[in-house]
Amino acid sequence: MRAFFLDHYSKKATLRLGEASEPKVGDKDVLVEVHAAGLNLLDSKIRDGAFKPILPYKTPLVLGHDVAGKVVRVGRAVKRFKVGDEVYSRPRDGRIGTFADYIAIAEDDVAPKPRNLSMEEAAGVPLTALTAWQVLVDRADLKPGQKVLIHAGSGGVGILAIQLAKHLGASVATTASAAGADLVRSLEADVVVDYKTEDFARLLSGYDLVLNSLDGETLERSLDVLKPGGKLISISGPPDPAFARAQGLNWIIRQVIGLGSRKIRAAARAHQVDYSFVFMRADGEQLSRITTLIEAGDIRPVLDRVFPFEDLNEALAYIETGRTKGKVVVSLRP
Repeated sequence: MRAFFLDHYSKKATLRLGEASEPKVGDKDVLVEVHAAGLNLLDSKIRDGAFKPILPYKTPLVLGHDVAGKVVRVGRAVKRFKVGDEVYSRPRDGRIGTFADYIAIAEDDVAPKPRNLSMEEAAGVPLTALTAWQVLVDRADLKPGQKVLIHAGSGGVGILAIQLAKHLGASVATTASAAGADLVRSLEADVVVDYKTEDFARLLSGYDLVLNSLDGETLERSLDVLKPGGKLISISGPPDPAFARAQGLNWIIRQVIGLGSRKIRAAARAHQVDYSFVFMRADGEQLSRITTLIEAGDIRPVLDRVFPFEDLNEALAYIETGRTKGKVVVSLRP
Protein backbone atom coordinates (compact mmCIF):
# COMPACT_ATOMS: atom_id res chain seq x y z
CA MET A 1 0.00 0.00 0.00
CA ARG A 2 1.02 3.64 -0.39
CA ALA A 3 2.12 5.58 2.67
CA PHE A 4 3.90 8.83 3.48
CA PHE A 5 6.88 8.25 5.80
CA LEU A 6 8.71 10.56 8.17
CA ASP A 7 12.26 9.20 7.93
CA HIS A 8 13.77 11.47 10.60
CA TYR A 9 12.65 14.27 12.88
CA SER A 10 13.42 17.66 11.36
CA LYS A 11 11.69 21.01 11.01
CA LYS A 12 10.04 21.33 7.62
CA ALA A 13 11.12 17.80 6.69
CA THR A 14 9.58 16.39 3.53
CA LEU A 15 7.56 13.22 3.98
CA ARG A 16 8.50 10.39 1.63
CA LEU A 17 5.87 8.60 -0.45
CA GLY A 18 6.65 4.89 -0.48
CA GLU A 19 5.30 1.38 -0.13
CA ALA A 20 4.36 -0.26 3.17
CA SER A 21 2.92 -3.60 4.23
CA GLU A 22 -0.78 -3.74 4.95
CA PRO A 23 -1.37 -3.30 8.70
CA LYS A 24 -1.98 -6.33 10.92
CA VAL A 25 -5.50 -6.48 12.34
CA GLY A 26 -5.86 -7.42 16.00
CA ASP A 27 -8.85 -9.15 17.52
CA LYS A 28 -10.42 -5.82 18.56
CA ASP A 29 -9.33 -3.84 15.49
CA VAL A 30 -11.01 -2.77 12.27
CA LEU A 31 -9.04 -2.33 9.06
CA VAL A 32 -10.11 0.89 7.37
CA GLU A 33 -9.62 1.66 3.69
CA VAL A 34 -8.68 5.34 3.85
CA HIS A 35 -10.77 7.54 1.56
CA ALA A 36 -9.66 10.87 3.05
CA ALA A 37 -7.29 11.98 5.80
CA GLY A 38 -7.36 15.23 7.74
CA LEU A 39 -4.25 17.29 8.42
CA ASN A 40 -3.48 18.91 11.76
CA LEU A 41 -0.71 21.07 13.14
CA LEU A 42 -0.04 18.15 15.49
CA ASP A 43 1.37 16.29 12.47
CA SER A 44 3.78 19.14 11.79
CA LYS A 45 4.82 19.39 15.44
CA ILE A 46 5.52 15.66 15.66
CA ARG A 47 7.53 15.89 12.42
CA ASP A 48 9.54 18.76 13.90
CA GLY A 49 10.31 16.74 17.04
CA ALA A 50 8.37 19.02 19.39
CA PHE A 51 6.50 16.12 21.02
CA LYS A 52 9.34 13.58 21.33
CA PRO A 53 9.36 13.71 25.18
CA ILE A 54 5.61 12.96 25.26
CA LEU A 55 5.17 10.85 22.11
CA PRO A 56 8.51 9.09 21.48
CA TYR A 57 7.72 7.57 18.09
CA LYS A 58 10.47 5.70 16.29
CA THR A 59 11.17 6.57 12.67
CA PRO A 60 10.39 5.75 9.93
CA LEU A 61 6.88 6.77 10.94
CA VAL A 62 3.60 7.23 9.09
CA LEU A 63 1.88 10.37 10.37
CA GLY A 64 -1.82 11.27 10.24
CA HIS A 65 -4.40 11.60 13.02
CA ASP A 66 -7.75 11.86 11.18
CA VAL A 67 -9.43 9.42 8.82
CA ALA A 68 -12.69 8.70 7.02
CA GLY A 69 -13.15 5.53 5.06
CA LYS A 70 -14.70 2.06 4.79
CA VAL A 71 -14.22 -0.99 6.97
CA VAL A 72 -12.68 -3.78 4.87
CA ARG A 73 -11.83 -6.28 7.64
CA VAL A 74 -12.75 -6.77 11.28
CA GLY A 75 -11.04 -8.61 14.13
CA ARG A 76 -12.79 -11.64 15.54
CA ALA A 77 -13.77 -9.82 18.77
CA VAL A 78 -15.22 -6.74 17.03
CA LYS A 79 -18.91 -6.21 17.88
CA ARG A 80 -19.99 -2.82 16.56
CA PHE A 81 -18.74 -2.73 12.96
CA LYS A 82 -18.87 -4.90 9.87
CA VAL A 83 -17.23 -4.91 6.46
CA GLY A 84 -18.61 -2.10 4.31
CA ASP A 85 -19.42 0.31 7.14
CA GLU A 86 -18.47 3.93 6.53
CA VAL A 87 -16.56 5.20 9.56
CA TYR A 88 -14.32 7.96 10.81
CA SER A 89 -11.80 8.12 13.61
CA ARG A 90 -8.95 9.79 15.42
CA PRO A 91 -6.71 6.75 16.08
CA ARG A 92 -5.14 6.67 19.53
CA ASP A 93 -1.60 7.85 20.19
CA GLY A 94 0.87 5.11 19.40
CA ARG A 95 -1.31 3.85 16.55
CA ILE A 96 -1.52 6.85 14.23
CA GLY A 97 -0.83 6.60 10.49
CA THR A 98 -3.76 7.81 8.41
CA PHE A 99 -1.48 9.09 5.63
CA ALA A 100 -1.72 5.68 3.98
CA ASP A 101 -4.09 3.51 1.95
CA TYR A 102 -5.10 1.46 4.99
CA ILE A 103 -4.94 1.72 8.77
CA ALA A 104 -5.85 -0.71 11.55
CA ILE A 105 -7.72 1.08 14.35
CA ALA A 106 -8.97 -0.11 17.72
CA GLU A 107 -12.75 -0.58 17.59
CA ASP A 108 -13.15 1.69 20.62
CA ASP A 109 -11.66 4.62 18.65
CA VAL A 110 -14.04 4.36 15.69
CA ALA A 111 -17.49 5.87 15.10
CA PRO A 112 -20.02 5.74 12.26
CA LYS A 113 -19.39 8.48 9.70
CA PRO A 114 -22.15 11.11 9.67
CA ARG A 115 -24.50 10.20 6.84
CA ASN A 116 -24.81 13.82 5.73
CA LEU A 117 -21.06 14.33 5.23
CA SER A 118 -18.77 13.37 2.38
CA MET A 119 -15.62 11.42 3.16
CA GLU A 120 -13.58 14.59 2.77
CA GLU A 121 -15.81 16.57 5.14
CA ALA A 122 -15.81 13.77 7.71
CA ALA A 123 -12.04 13.36 7.62
CA GLY A 124 -11.58 16.86 8.99
CA VAL A 125 -13.77 16.31 12.05
CA PRO A 126 -12.45 13.79 14.60
CA LEU A 127 -9.40 15.40 16.21
CA THR A 128 -10.79 18.92 16.33
CA ALA A 129 -14.29 17.87 17.41
CA LEU A 130 -12.96 15.61 20.15
CA THR A 131 -10.69 18.41 21.34
CA ALA A 132 -13.64 20.80 21.56
CA TRP A 133 -15.75 18.17 23.33
CA GLN A 134 -13.07 17.28 25.87
CA VAL A 135 -12.46 20.95 26.70
CA LEU A 136 -16.05 22.21 26.82
CA VAL A 137 -17.89 19.13 28.09
CA ASP A 138 -15.38 16.98 29.96
CA ARG A 139 -13.08 19.56 31.51
CA ALA A 140 -15.14 22.77 31.68
CA ASP A 141 -18.62 21.23 32.15
CA LEU A 142 -19.96 24.26 30.27
CA LYS A 143 -23.49 25.27 31.32
CA PRO A 144 -26.27 27.25 29.62
CA GLY A 145 -25.84 30.98 30.15
CA GLN A 146 -22.11 30.85 30.80
CA LYS A 147 -19.70 32.99 28.81
CA VAL A 148 -16.79 31.49 26.90
CA LEU A 149 -13.99 33.06 24.86
CA ILE A 150 -12.70 30.80 22.10
CA HIS A 151 -9.49 32.02 20.53
CA ALA A 152 -8.81 31.52 16.81
CA GLY A 153 -12.46 30.98 15.96
CA SER A 154 -11.86 30.34 12.25
CA GLY A 155 -9.32 27.57 12.94
CA GLY A 156 -10.10 23.88 12.97
CA VAL A 157 -10.82 23.59 16.69
CA GLY A 158 -12.38 27.04 16.93
CA ILE A 159 -15.02 26.37 14.26
CA LEU A 160 -16.34 23.28 16.04
CA ALA A 161 -15.87 24.70 19.55
CA ILE A 162 -18.03 27.75 18.74
CA GLN A 163 -20.83 25.53 17.48
CA LEU A 164 -20.61 23.10 20.38
CA ALA A 165 -20.59 25.93 22.93
CA LYS A 166 -23.67 27.46 21.31
CA HIS A 167 -25.36 24.05 21.33
CA LEU A 168 -24.63 23.85 25.06
CA GLY A 169 -26.35 27.22 25.57
CA ALA A 170 -23.29 29.38 26.21
CA SER A 171 -22.61 32.93 25.05
CA VAL A 172 -19.55 32.87 22.79
CA ALA A 173 -16.89 35.44 22.04
CA THR A 174 -14.11 34.65 19.63
CA THR A 175 -11.00 36.22 18.13
CA ALA A 176 -10.51 36.22 14.37
CA SER A 177 -9.06 38.29 11.58
CA ALA A 178 -11.25 40.49 9.41
CA ALA A 179 -11.03 37.78 6.75
CA GLY A 180 -12.47 35.21 9.16
CA ALA A 181 -15.13 37.43 10.74
CA ASP A 182 -17.97 36.47 8.40
CA LEU A 183 -17.25 32.78 8.93
CA VAL A 184 -17.39 32.92 12.74
CA ARG A 185 -20.50 35.09 12.64
CA SER A 186 -22.15 32.48 10.42
CA LEU A 187 -21.43 30.00 13.23
CA GLU A 188 -23.43 32.32 15.55
CA ALA A 189 -20.56 33.69 17.62
CA ASP A 190 -22.05 36.45 19.79
CA VAL A 191 -18.96 38.68 19.95
CA VAL A 192 -16.19 38.81 17.34
CA VAL A 193 -12.92 40.54 18.20
CA ASP A 194 -10.53 41.44 15.37
CA TYR A 195 -7.25 40.39 16.93
CA LYS A 196 -5.27 42.59 14.53
CA THR A 197 -6.97 45.86 15.46
CA GLU A 198 -8.68 45.22 18.81
CA ASP A 199 -7.50 44.18 22.28
CA PHE A 200 -9.64 41.29 23.52
CA ALA A 201 -8.34 41.67 27.08
CA ARG A 202 -9.72 45.22 27.27
CA LEU A 203 -12.98 44.53 25.50
CA LEU A 204 -14.02 41.38 27.36
CA SER A 205 -14.52 40.68 31.07
CA GLY A 206 -16.49 38.44 33.42
CA TYR A 207 -16.04 35.26 31.40
CA ASP A 208 -16.41 31.77 32.84
CA LEU A 209 -14.06 30.02 30.42
CA VAL A 210 -11.30 30.71 27.91
CA LEU A 211 -10.20 28.10 25.37
CA ASN A 212 -6.68 28.99 24.26
CA SER A 213 -4.95 27.54 21.22
CA LEU A 214 -2.46 30.34 20.65
CA ASP A 215 0.84 31.53 22.11
CA GLY A 216 1.98 32.17 25.66
CA GLU A 217 1.33 35.90 25.55
CA THR A 218 -2.30 35.33 24.54
CA LEU A 219 -2.60 32.71 27.27
CA GLU A 220 -1.43 35.08 30.02
CA ARG A 221 -3.53 38.01 28.80
CA SER A 222 -6.60 35.76 28.77
CA LEU A 223 -6.49 35.73 32.58
CA ASP A 224 -7.79 39.31 32.56
CA VAL A 225 -10.95 38.18 30.74
CA LEU A 226 -11.96 35.64 33.38
CA LYS A 227 -13.96 36.21 36.52
CA PRO A 228 -12.79 34.70 39.83
CA GLY A 229 -13.48 30.99 39.74
CA GLY A 230 -13.20 30.92 35.96
CA LYS A 231 -11.27 28.35 33.93
CA LEU A 232 -8.38 28.90 31.55
CA ILE A 233 -7.91 25.79 29.41
CA SER A 234 -5.13 25.56 26.86
CA ILE A 235 -4.64 23.05 24.08
CA SER A 236 -1.36 24.60 22.96
CA GLY A 237 0.50 24.41 26.27
CA PRO A 238 2.25 24.59 28.47
CA PRO A 239 1.39 21.12 29.81
CA ASP A 240 0.72 20.99 33.54
CA PRO A 241 1.67 18.45 36.26
CA ALA A 242 -1.77 16.82 36.14
CA PHE A 243 -1.23 16.03 32.47
CA ALA A 244 2.24 14.63 33.16
CA ARG A 245 0.87 12.32 35.85
CA ALA A 246 -2.00 11.16 33.65
CA GLN A 247 0.44 10.34 30.85
CA GLY A 248 2.63 8.33 33.22
CA LEU A 249 5.72 10.31 32.24
CA ASN A 250 8.97 9.70 34.06
CA TRP A 251 10.08 11.81 37.04
CA ILE A 252 12.53 13.97 35.08
CA ILE A 253 9.98 14.91 32.40
CA ARG A 254 7.36 15.57 35.09
CA GLN A 255 9.72 18.02 36.76
CA VAL A 256 10.48 19.77 33.46
CA ILE A 257 6.75 20.08 32.71
CA GLY A 258 6.10 21.43 36.19
CA LEU A 259 8.75 24.10 35.77
CA GLY A 260 7.52 24.99 32.29
CA SER A 261 3.99 25.68 33.50
CA ARG A 262 4.87 27.21 36.87
CA LYS A 263 4.56 30.82 35.71
CA ILE A 264 1.07 30.51 34.21
CA ARG A 265 -0.18 28.38 37.12
CA ALA A 266 1.03 31.00 39.60
CA ALA A 267 -0.56 33.81 37.58
CA ALA A 268 -3.83 31.85 37.44
CA ARG A 269 -3.84 31.42 41.22
CA ALA A 270 -3.26 35.15 41.64
CA HIS A 271 -6.35 35.78 39.49
CA GLN A 272 -8.33 33.11 41.39
CA VAL A 273 -8.60 31.17 38.14
CA ASP A 274 -8.05 27.47 37.41
CA TYR A 275 -5.47 26.68 34.70
CA SER A 276 -5.29 23.31 32.95
CA PHE A 277 -3.90 21.77 29.79
CA VAL A 278 -5.89 19.39 27.57
CA PHE A 279 -4.19 16.92 25.22
CA MET A 280 -7.06 15.25 23.42
CA ARG A 281 -7.46 11.47 23.44
CA ALA A 282 -9.15 9.09 21.05
CA ASP A 283 -12.71 8.19 22.03
CA GLY A 284 -15.14 6.48 19.68
CA GLU A 285 -18.09 6.86 22.05
CA GLN A 286 -17.66 10.64 22.20
CA LEU A 287 -17.20 10.75 18.44
CA SER A 288 -20.48 8.86 18.03
CA ARG A 289 -22.22 11.56 20.06
CA ILE A 290 -20.62 14.15 17.78
CA THR A 291 -21.97 12.19 14.79
CA THR A 292 -25.46 12.61 16.24
CA LEU A 293 -24.99 16.38 16.55
CA ILE A 294 -23.73 16.64 12.97
CA GLU A 295 -26.62 14.60 11.56
CA ALA A 296 -29.05 16.79 13.53
CA GLY A 297 -27.53 19.92 12.00
CA ASP A 298 -26.24 21.29 15.32
CA ILE A 299 -22.62 21.17 14.14
CA ARG A 300 -21.26 21.50 10.64
CA PRO A 301 -17.64 21.12 9.58
CA VAL A 302 -15.95 23.70 7.37
CA LEU A 303 -13.50 22.58 4.71
CA ASP A 304 -10.85 25.01 3.56
CA ARG A 305 -9.24 22.90 0.85
CA VAL A 306 -8.91 19.32 -0.41
CA PHE A 307 -5.57 18.19 -1.85
CA PRO A 308 -4.79 15.03 -3.81
CA PHE A 309 -2.97 12.46 -1.65
CA GLU A 310 0.18 12.85 -3.73
CA ASP A 311 0.34 16.54 -2.73
CA LEU A 312 0.44 15.83 1.00
CA ASN A 313 3.65 17.81 1.58
CA GLU A 314 2.12 20.83 -0.14
CA ALA A 315 -0.95 20.44 2.07
CA LEU A 316 1.21 20.37 5.22
CA ALA A 317 3.00 23.52 4.12
CA TYR A 318 -0.37 25.17 3.53
CA ILE A 319 -1.71 24.54 7.03
CA GLU A 320 1.55 25.86 8.49
CA THR A 321 0.89 29.28 6.95
CA GLY A 322 -1.76 29.86 9.62
CA ARG A 323 -4.14 31.29 7.03
CA THR A 324 -6.55 28.40 6.68
CA LYS A 325 -10.25 28.86 7.35
CA GLY A 326 -11.46 25.42 8.34
CA LYS A 327 -9.88 22.03 7.79
CA VAL A 328 -7.48 20.81 5.13
CA VAL A 329 -7.68 17.20 3.99
CA VAL A 330 -6.12 14.92 1.40
CA SER A 331 -8.30 12.67 -0.76
CA LEU A 332 -7.15 9.13 -1.57
CA ARG A 333 -10.20 7.72 -3.39
CA PRO A 334 -13.09 9.23 -5.36
